[in-house]
Amino acid sequence: MKNILRTFALLFILINNSCKAQQMVQTTNDVYQLKTNEQQFINKPLKNLLKEIKPEIKTGYASNDNPFFFRFKFITHDQQKKKKKEGSWEDQVSLYVYVKDPIDWKWEKRPKEIGLSWTKEDAEKYGNLIVIRIKVISAIKD
Repeated sequence: MKNILRTFALLFILINNSCKAQQMVQTTNDVYQLKTNEQQFINKPLKNLLKEIKPEIKTGYASNDNPFFFRFKFITHDQQKKKKKEGSWEDQVSLYVYVKDPIDWKWEKRPKEIGLSWTKEDAEKYGNLIVIRIKVISAIKD
C-alpha cells in the first residue's frame, strides 16, 4: 500500500511540474509571437508581458513623447554601435511596447554605468504601466 501511495505521489509531482506554462518567447526568433498575441497583453501591466520573455533584454530605452513607449533590444549598446558585427541577426530585433501613461525615465538620474542597460530594478519600477500596443521591428540584413 505504501508503494502505491509513493508511486501516485511521484506521478502527481511529475505531472504537476510538466504542466507549468512555458514562456511565450523562448528565443529572439519568437519575439514576433508577442505581436501575434498582442490582445493577451493589451490593458494589462507591462510585467505580464515581461514574464513571457525568456531571452535577456539587454538594453531598454523609454520615450516620454506622446505616444509613450519602451524600446527593448536583446543586444548591448556596444554591440549596436559596432554596426551589427556581433551577435546573431535574429538578436537584433527591437520590441516596442507602448504604454498608457508617461514614463518616469530621467537620463540625468540614471547612473552612467547603467546607461541604456535594462535592469531588474527597471522591470520592477515600470512593471505596472499599462500596455496599449506592441510593435516588433527586425534589423535590416546587410
